[in-house]
Amino acid sequence: MDVPLVMAGAGHSHLVAMRCWAEQGVRAPEGSVLISPGTHAWYSGMMPGLLAGRFHVEQCAIDLRPLADSVGLRMVHGDISAMNADRQKLVLSNKHTLAYQLLSINTGSEPPAPKNDGSVPLEPAKPFANFFQRWQLWRQEPPGEIVVLGGGPAAFELVLALQWKLPTTGFRLICAEELLSGQPVALQQAAAALMREREIECLPDTAISNIRDGQLWSGGKVVAHPDAVVLATGAAPLPWYACSGLATDNRGFLRVNACLQSVNHPQVFISGDACSHNGSQRSGVYAVRQGPTLAHNLMASLNDRPLKKYQPQPRTLALLATADGGALLSYGKHSISTTVMRPLLGFWKDRLDQGFIHRHERK
Repeated sequence: MDVPLVMAGAGHSHLVAMRCWAEQGVRAPEGSVLISPGTHAWYSGMMPGLLAGRFHVEQCAIDLRPLADSVGLRMVHGDISAMNADRQKLVLSNKHTLAYQLLSINTGSEPPAPKNDGSVPLEPAKPFANFFQRWQLWRQEPPGEIVVLGGGPAAFELVLALQWKLPTTGFRLICAEELLSGQPVALQQAAAALMREREIECLPDTAISNIRDGQLWSGGKVVAHPDAVVLATGAAPLPWYACSGLATDNRGFLRVNACLQSVNHPQVFISGDACSHNGSQRSGVYAVRQGPTLAHNLMASLNDRPLKKYQPQPRTLALLATADGGALLSYGKHSISTTVMRPLLGFWKDRLDQGFIHRHERK
């Protein structure tokens, strides 16, 4: 029997959608399911603080079962390994098959990786549950040198957090472009100065083409020979997107219309990193903002009501954690990064992050 509604993934958009339904007293049709590889959803905004030792695990993760139960969703544990959009079927990693009537995809992305001969361990920052296990091993036996690949906010926060708890390990941040490309110049300068203060080497405009014989290569020369490499290189589509039958953009992400519907399969909605939407970027802020629109449109589709268009915000607030309880701020073309303001910004960030967790907890 076809499942009336399948929520695939427990990303930020689905968390917000479920919270909206719970607050409105709305329940999914009987037999609907939430697919997730784990029992908890990690909140990305608090991951650097967790790695830096500022939070405990239970403060940073949302128990999915009470939230799913509150809106009538049954938990199904697993990952999607394949999809046939024409037949409206999903194949899970355990080979179990689900046929759906309405599907919502919020399964995210993965960091792209350079070619690697296996001589250096590669540790993707996503999925975080896997990375956190590796991090706990590093705490017991710190590597001599770790390279973090990536130059965006996530990579910047990550390398600061790792260095904060592993002071005897050498750290290097290697960016394909400039550090924090697209952010205000003052913020870029403050970030670079902070990394120098923490003795973290930064190599901007250094795209890693491949890893072989224990060495990282860029432009025909060796730039590092670390003990481990952390991938915080942005977003690449999950492999099954390309063969799903859903329309994709030129990078392989799933194309949606203004209502977050697949452009060629209207019974499929897509949000977060997985979707390709004009005006949206791949960040948690946009995924969170998509949640209320998604909540409305899924129930509207089930009840033959009009859909709403998602309107992405023209600019977003970013608070970048500095591992010591402080933060740097950017908003559009503006930034705040002075030493005196960092503790206040960090306090504000903590309040916002903890508020997100509390709003989505159900007992």
